[in-house]
Amino acid sequence: MPVDAVNLSLWVNVGSAAEIAPINGMAHFLEHMVFKGTDRLALGEFEQRTEAFGAVTNAATSQDYTQFYLTCAPRDFKELAALQIDVVLNASLPDQEFDRERRVVLEEIRRSEDSPRRRIFRQVSNAGFEGSPYSRPILGPPEVVEGITAEEMRRFHRQHYRPENNTAVAVGNLPTEELISAVVNGFEQAWGEGRLSGDRPEEPPTTEPLSPFRVEPTPTWEPFTKIERWDGEDKGLQQTRLALIWRVPGISSPGRDASGINTLDQSYPLDVLATILSRGRTSRLVRELREEQGLVTYISASNLTYAHQGLFYVSAQLPAENVERVEAKVREHIANLWKEPVTEPELARVKTRVANSFVFGNETPSNRAGLYGYYETLAGDMHQGIHYPAAIRRLTLEDLQRSARQWLNPDAYGVVTIHPAG
Repeated sequence: MPVDAVNLSLWVNVGSAAEIAPINGMAHFLEHMVFKGTDRLALGEFEQRTEAFGAVTNAATSQDYTQFYLTCAPRDFKELAALQIDVVLNASLPDQEFDRERRVVLEEIRRSEDSPRRRIFRQVSNAGFEGSPYSRPILGPPEVVEGITAEEMRRFHRQHYRPENNTAVAVGNLPTEELISAVVNGFEQAWGEGRLSGDRPEEPPTTEPLSPFRVEPTPTWEPFTKIERWDGEDKGLQQTRLALIWRVPGISSPGRDASGINTLDQSYPLDVLATILSRGRTSRLVRELREEQGLVTYISASNLTYAHQGLFYVSAQLPAENVERVEAKVREHIANLWKEPVTEPELARVKTRVANSFVFGNETPSNRAGLYGYYETLAGDMHQGIHYPAAIRRLTLEDLQRSARQWLNPDAYGVVTIHPAG
């Protein structure tokens, strides 16, 4: 890209969905500990050297992956890429830093629990992903994080933080050959000359299990077969929150369409349907429920997509006395998507909006690296991300109606209602 910057993103194919309950929070805790030095880099040296170059680095953990990213000037990329890769693959995870960083993670959990928005989303996730690893919090319960040991983390790191479990993405203002060479050299330096190509044999296998924790099998799920309800209270709310949720396919979950349409293609019309319902003041739900009837102060529809399952959900903020009317209205709008196709002008407007928003959100090296890494890690093909706008533009009225009928049943969904406490 003709921007005076380069981004390196390392996507490790492990997140909270790969944990079992006794180590829930391990992937996120490990993300923090990765920056505590290696055999080659003393504690704090990585940060000092990247800051000296004016570079920016950070990390994030999700249900499906852990991402580490670095943005720097093109002239500094070769040197800093090698440091970033060394930090990720060869983290020393020192004992003396373990309990100190645990306190930082526990404080992050506490702050998360103080956020009404996060508490509400957790309840929606519990309902939508009931019985699945996706229902577990990424940060983990504090009592579990308090019990994780440094040796358990080292074994978890050895199992998952390996080159074959990484996607490395480099985007920026350097020739492609230089980007690739810098990344390959970084992995060779960090992992050992010849090991990536197989020229050098691996170490002899150990009789000790690499990790005492198993990675759970691919989560299985079924759509709702009736209306199921969850009700609660939250002391941090001033107004009631309402969420209607439908379980839908993830990016890499097994296809459920008898016609053989893969699950990633099934996610595209759901993205457009969410936009038709709630993006912009002229969208269906916003126009009727907020602008015309004043039943809600906020309403939104989203298609949330993870690797093995997704959630299509409509969330609203509203006075308690309007809950039944708003739920009925949302059901009515979903039923209308079944009965008749959206109009051609509406579809054209929405397809342009979705595709353009996607393009505008991927204008920087870090945006683009995130796009490529996300699709390569979750879908196994970054080109699915590159061609997203074209896939949206190809959708027809029949595609949207077929998707609504398959996944958005107006008589079978989950309802989460959370009222202000007291």
